[in-house]
Amino acid sequence: MSSTTSLESMKEQMVPENEVEQVRLLNGVEDSYEGIIVEIKEHMDSRNFVPILRASISQWKQQGKKGVWIKLPIEFSNLVNPVVQEGFRYHHAEPEYLMLVRWLPNSPDTLPANASHRVGIGAFIVNNKREVLVIQENSGGFKGTGVWKLPTGVVNEGEDICEAAIREVKEETGIEAEFIEILAFRQSHHAFFGKSDLFFVCMLQPHSFNIRKQDSEVEAAQWMPIEDYLNQPYNKEHQLFQYVAEICKTKSEGDYVGFPAIPIATASNKKIYLYFNNRDFNRL
Repeated sequence: MSSTTSLESMKEQMVPENEVEQVRLLNGVEDSYEGIIVEIKEHMDSRNFVPILRASISQWKQQGKKGVWIKLPIEFSNLVNPVVQEGFRYHHAEPEYLMLVRWLPNSPDTLPANASHRVGIGAFIVNNKREVLVIQENSGGFKGTGVWKLPTGVVNEGEDICEAAIREVKEETGIEAEFIEILAFRQSHHAFFGKSDLFFVCMLQPHSFNIRKQDSEVEAAQWMPIEDYLNQPYNKEHQLFQYVAEICKTKSEGDYVGFPAIPIATASNKKIYLYFNNRDFNRL
């Protein structure tokens, strides 16, 4: 969906709907998969919009197009029902728009599904006293449990895992830190609104030590001896948390190799990272 090949302007395109009347077509952009992307940019009454949409679909079918994507900004929500009535379905929604799609050929629909995963991080930070940075949350599933846990959070759109870990620690505890490596990750399913979930346990090195907790989400924060963190009843009763705590302890003793973020150069100068064990990889 990245091609910039444009169709003729909506205002210039005219195709015969019958022998008497002509109807203009929607302006669209051809994608890389024989599809069309349409972004609605002007207000239209639904009664006028439907003939235009139908004529456009007819034209696209004649051209052999496959998937049609209609990006509908929230201010044009009056067109949602007409678009759905013409065979489109919801694909995904963002704060500013709704994306609807329709497969045109009489063949299996191969349009890609919406993003299936949410990505989260947990931050393991140890100071020079072998104390780990932990928090108690004042909302969510851990509220009122007394469990001390690693700072956690969700990776934002367009944000790298390594940057998200640094940001979340800063937001929740005020601690400045440097990303070191990914220690482990967990995949689970049927989590947030039915999405799958990827959670990365990251090790960071602190560059400051005075805690300034985030009052809106964090009930308490402190540096805790790593053995006390490890031996919490909750960790011992839940295998996943026990594994994470043991991995973090092992790493603090220097007996575990994680995956640092290695910046990779691309032809388009897009910043990306590859996470791998570069200690045992001798080709670089």
